[in-house]
Amino acid sequence: MPTKRRFEFVPVLSLLVSATLWGVIWYPLRLLENQGMEGLWLVLCTYGAATFIGMLIIVLRRCRFEPSWTLLFLAIASGWCNTAFILAVLEGNVVRVILLFYLSPLWTVVLGMLVLDERLSRYSWLTLVSAMCGALIMLWDPAIGLPWPGDVSDWLAISSGIAFALSNVLVRKMQQVTVEVKAVSTWGGVFMVAGLLLLVVPRPWVDVDINVLFYALLLGATAFVLMTLALIYGVSHMPVHRSAVILLFELVAGAVSAQLLTNEIVQPNEWTGGVLIIIAAWFEARRHLRTD
Repeated sequence: MPTKRRFEFVPVLSLLVSATLWGVIWYPLRLLENQGMEGLWLVLCTYGAATFIGMLIIVLRRCRFEPSWTLLFLAIASGWCNTAFILAVLEGNVVRVILLFYLSPLWTVVLGMLVLDERLSRYSWLTLVSAMCGALIMLWDPAIGLPWPGDVSDWLAISSGIAFALSNVLVRKMQQVTVEVKAVSTWGGVFMVAGLLLLVVPRPWVDVDINVLFYALLLGATAFVLMTLALIYGVSHMPVHRSAVILLFELVAGAVSAQLLTNEIVQPNEWTGGVLIIIAAWFEARRHLRTD
């Protein structure tokens, strides 16, 4: 029994580490942006460093890598997910961005129905209704009337959640692919998406202090590598319904860090809508519990 408990403790700790890092990563990113490194260049540098570390891991561990369309789509989905999320937390209200990101259970249900031909269960309907109500309450603005994303950061957060749901669906279809290959595909996808966006919407490189560039590369090579590997390890060694609930700790980390480190204020309607979105995520986790 003690051995089993120790075995289960490691994946739980991995997921908590990953969720905490994702909840607070906005702060060092904003510090680097304030030192002159523009958002897309910041994404490119951090994930470029993570991709380099990942390639070293694959070479040293001699991991088998077989290119496929599914792997490419995973890279694109993960690339947009992480790029959009980082840009959103750099520009928008941290807690609001994280809450809108957690509309992902809604998109998971829809994509599961379209891609995996899953039928809507009682839990799926509860997820849809709760997530939609939460989104409508959060986005409601009496001055505008129609509940609609209010600015670019809202759109980025919502689209990041959609991409996150899509990447989860694709991961389900790639059980035979190793953790290392999935991680490198994720990092490489972010690097690729950020690079393409810089080509489409050019952002001039601003000469920044060499120390700022060093810290950006260090952040990518350490924090981004750690939280991605911790996430993949935890999800791979734990039933999906448990990992989904544990990852909600990101909301706690994000809310606490935002309250301590910024003067951002979350409105009552945003808290109310956020609670409904969290309930949707919980019901989505319970849906998996019935199928595990």
